[in-house]
Amino acid sequence: MNREVKIKDLGLTEYKKAWDYQEELLNDIVGIKIKNRREGANELTKNYLIFVEHPHVYTLGKSGDISNLLIDESELTKNNAKFYKINRGGDITYHGPGQIVGYPILDLENFFTDIHKYLRFLEEIIILTLKDYGLKGERNPGKTGVWLDCDTDFPRKICAMGVRASRWVTMHGFALNVNVDLKYFDKIIPCGIKNNSVTSLNIELGVKNIDINEVKNKILKNFKILFDATLVD
Repeated sequence: MNREVKIKDLGLTEYKKAWDYQEELLNDIVGIKIKNRREGANELTKNYLIFVEHPHVYTLGKSGDISNLLIDESELTKNNAKFYKINRGGDITYHGPGQIVGYPILDLENFFTDIHKYLRFLEEIIILTLKDYGLKGERNPGKTGVWLDCDTDFPRKICAMGVRASRWVTMHGFALNVNVDLKYFDKIIPCGIKNNSVTSLNIELGVKNIDINEVKNKILKNFKILFDATLVD
């Protein structure tokens, strides 16, 4: 069992390039697992946590509804945005500058084999990170991700989530809005939920800009605690 997690920060990277990189890491880990079972070997599998920001892009999960994208190809071009149908769960979401996207590529057999628990851990990492900023992040019953003010007339989603797993190896993950231009969410029905308000950390705190590296460090602190992991560069 290996609870060491290698941290990789890709900076601003095109979505397709980061997606391909995730697939490469996942396939390498799955290949080791298959070899271990076929040959009776005992090679340890690796774990990764990737941080990235993407240029403007909309992604639609495998069970998502394309009608939740409210603009056509010409409008995508006009907004300097791209669109991908991808292999995670969930519906449509937006990624862009000022958003922390986290892709844990974990062999859950190194931690626990429970996808629901894994999603709750990802949510809890963000809830604890928001708490560090004096905000009460919440789970919204029946909806993934992290929200604010769920028990009011103005619930707001601040972090979207969608994952995929193969042989207990995860990919995709979470997207926390930190300094995001929210007008890009007007082009979609976020997560396929009508009348779904979206917010960003800087707006909630009433400041122009938040240090993204500071937020990443808080996420890492909470990730380490919850997963009882050793983080390495």
